[in-house]
Amino acid sequence: MDIFQIFNIAIERQASDLHLIPNFFPTIRVNGKIFQLKILPLITHEDNIKIVNQLLSKEQLEILLTNKEIDFGYQYKEFRFRCNAYFSKKNLCFALRLLNNKIKTIEELNLPPFFHQFSNYQQGLILITGPTGEGKSTTLTAVINEINLKFAKHIITIEDPIEYVYPSGQSIISQRELHHDTLSWNFALKSALREDPDVVLVGEMRDYESIQLALTIAETGHLVFSTLHTNSAPETINRIIDAFPSHQQNQIRTQLSTVLKAVVNQKLIPTVNNTRIPCVELLTNNPAVSNIIREGKIHLLENEMLTGQQEGMILFEKYLFYLYQKGIITKETAWQYALRTNEIKKLIK
Repeated sequence: MDIFQIFNIAIERQASDLHLIPNFFPTIRVNGKIFQLKILPLITHEDNIKIVNQLLSKEQLEILLTNKEIDFGYQYKEFRFRCNAYFSKKNLCFALRLLNNKIKTIEELNLPPFFHQFSNYQQGLILITGPTGEGKSTTLTAVINEINLKFAKHIITIEDPIEYVYPSGQSIISQRELHHDTLSWNFALKSALREDPDVVLVGEMRDYESIQLALTIAETGHLVFSTLHTNSAPETINRIIDAFPSHQQNQIRTQLSTVLKAVVNQKLIPTVNNTRIPCVELLTNNPAVSNIIREGKIHLLENEMLTGQQEGMILFEKYLFYLYQKGIITKETAWQYALRTNEIKKLIK
């Protein structure tokens, strides 16, 4: 099995993902839908053994065999793949995400104009949230690259693995990859404070220690970006607070209410043209939001997003309605993707 032939097909068909699982045909995902490439032979375990030896270094192979899985990046021509190798029923498998070879702008990604404001902040915490595969990393990259092109700053990224390589701009950029450039998220975050950063990108906040470190970096005068796998802005706030022991939660609510700048929840939804477009929910911090978080009355945040449109806030269902009004998505799609049935009922009859 020629892995580079498969890469070429994935690139040609503009796939977002590629799967190599023994006893199945090579499989790609295009616009959210899975297609098996039956023009190619079935994948075997032996095929994947050959592929792993082509794509991984000796050090990475040792990690794979020890941990039974590994995340890594692979550059092919002008394209980059974010890869995960893992075992299933003792067979070696691959899941590969094909990354766009060009960093797109906020406009090119069809994101709200308010996102430009993120690059102007001097300090605080901005979170991009949503399920896996919904474009969080791509959105973050667009914002980080806007900072890179507009301002002279030191940007540190901590990633697993490095996904996009930033072009030369006004900033200097230190991209650190887990296992290659640092032993752990937490070591890298502690070290970041001694590396004179202006902006820190934390690929993912994985546990209470990495959340605490991200909050501390934001609190000490830096601009911090990160991601979480949550389904709404209020759920994101609850997830952060609930990650801590009960005796620390009051302190974390106070800290979060001070450093938070914005929470974006993002999903890619199908359009009438068989493509996908981001639909977003946006919570920005103001005195009312800060007070709600500090007092732990998170259920009141939805009402703030409904009334805070002048400050850039928007509820997910409002953005669905906007896309529907523009003729970009169907009524059925809006209903299918709505998080709050009562809200979409009010908007779309």
